[in-house]
Amino acid sequence: MQNRIMITGAGSGLGREIALRWAREGSRLALADVNEAGLAETLKLVREAGGDGFTQRCDVRDYSQLTALAQACEEKLGGIDVIVNNAGVASGGFFEDLSLEDWDWQISINLMGVVKGCKAFLPLLERSKGKIINIASMAALMQGPAMANYNVAKAGVVALSESLLAELRQREVGVHVVCPSFFQTNLLDSYRGPNPEMKEQTSKLLESSPISAADIAEYIYQEVAKGAFMILPHELGRAAWQLKRQNPQALYDEMATMAEKMRAKSR
Repeated sequence: MQNRIMITGAGSGLGREIALRWAREGSRLALADVNEAGLAETLKLVREAGGDGFTQRCDVRDYSQLTALAQACEEKLGGIDVIVNNAGVASGGFFEDLSLEDWDWQISINLMGVVKGCKAFLPLLERSKGKIINIASMAALMQGPAMANYNVAKAGVVALSESLLAELRQREVGVHVVCPSFFQTNLLDSYRGPNPEMKEQTSKLLESSPISAADIAEYIYQEVAKGAFMILPHELGRAAWQLKRQNPQALYDEMATMAEKMRAKSR
């Protein structure tokens, strides 16, 4: 497995677990996040796991910070083999309650942060014949109710990844997109939405998940090694995606029923 990896959102959660999984292979990591204390902790754990690397504060909304990170990878690691665009934030709320600011915030981080990460690192990846791993969500494929801005941002990540898959094959840059369902994570630390009940419902789903961020990191590692493009770590997610492709109307009806129940609960 190629061994110079850049990960955004590496200060906690799935980003940290991905770093640790690659660290166990002796990888050198460029760890980026806005949470510097979290980054320091991740680097310590990476070294204990057998890897090494450096940390750099990076807000993925700012393209100049991502190009500076790419330059640091060039200077400190001599290039990069894999980038993981993982930084993301959670949000929710019915469409009529979401402000345009909620939309801008969500898309600037969860979609444009990925676009900018790919753009900043593409020259290095073309040189190393490297890989792009974009972290999307099952929300990109299933579009659950009361999270339209999150669904749209994550669906954009899937569409971007599909576009890059087609465009970059000839240049021998691999592309992968990961669509996890709910899993045990601290994603809600970043949650933003008009309705506190919605956050509570999401929190219960996250906590009740049988799969951890470490499990997902392991699954991603194995699937990337196999060359899989669409990586769906949850068994239920794979089944739901299969159902949607076979009978999309059944899924839309299910989501509409779910929306009615959620509205009734939040009244």
